[in-house]
Amino acid sequence: MTSEPEDLVLAERRGPVCVLTFNRPDKLNAWTDDLENRYFTLLSDAEDDPDVRAIVVTGAGRGFCAGADLGRLRAVGDVSEADLLRLRPRDLPATLRKPLIGAINGVAAGLGMVEALYCDVRFASASARFTTAFAKRGLIAEYGISWLLPRLVGRSRATDLLLSSRMVDAEESLRIGLVDHLVTDGSVVDVAVAYAEELATHCSPTSMAVIKDQLQNDADGTYADSVARGEGLMLQAFRGADLVEGVQSHLDKRTPTFPSLPVRSSHVPV
Repeated sequence: MTSEPEDLVLAERRGPVCVLTFNRPDKLNAWTDDLENRYFTLLSDAEDDPDVRAIVVTGAGRGFCAGADLGRLRAVGDVSEADLLRLRPRDLPATLRKPLIGAINGVAAGLGMVEALYCDVRFASASARFTTAFAKRGLIAEYGISWLLPRLVGRSRATDLLLSSRMVDAEESLRIGLVDHLVTDGSVVDVAVAYAEELATHCSPTSMAVIKDQLQNDADGTYADSVARGEGLMLQAFRGADLVEGVQSHLDKRTPTFPSLPVRSSHVPV
């Protein structure tokens, strides 16, 4: 039985990739405050580690994350606004500059599904399953899923999944755009890590960070605004060392050597 906070999420380095594993397999990795704090600490550490270029998150055992541990929830009447305050924002995974890749190995329910949606790219095993779960628990669409889900699967499908809380299997998840890759042969973690290693080896960390920021900030803007903003960012890129290295390594037919991202606390612009 997992008892120490540091055991709730395991960290493993595979070259430039940090693999984080939710580790409450006897509870299908149900979410607790201690698990959240451990996960967010490891994410922050990976974000500021210059040797980490990408992060993969998965679950131990048969589940990815079964959502909040219902056995630990307090009675509804006892919950106050203060209980909803977090040490760090719940959507911290969505604010990372580095690629966060989901290796969904089993059920992802409620908050567990939200955590999967915070990932930039999702790989699913054949046993992966998704359910929003909230409506069946008397809850609402929590933690930004009402914004995230329609942008992945469309408004009508998002409405279906949120209202019904029905279980979606791996094949349907791929078909409707809930996941990006379905792994039917081999380990979903190994496949996700191989993808993350490709990003880490061949793509500029600065380019990926800026692209992630563009995707986030342009989501609700106009096409013209996106083009205008992109022109300014493109000028910065043309003045940067990464473009020189990207072009030269291509001409030399060699692996590029892009610099790492600066740590957030350095105040160095990215």
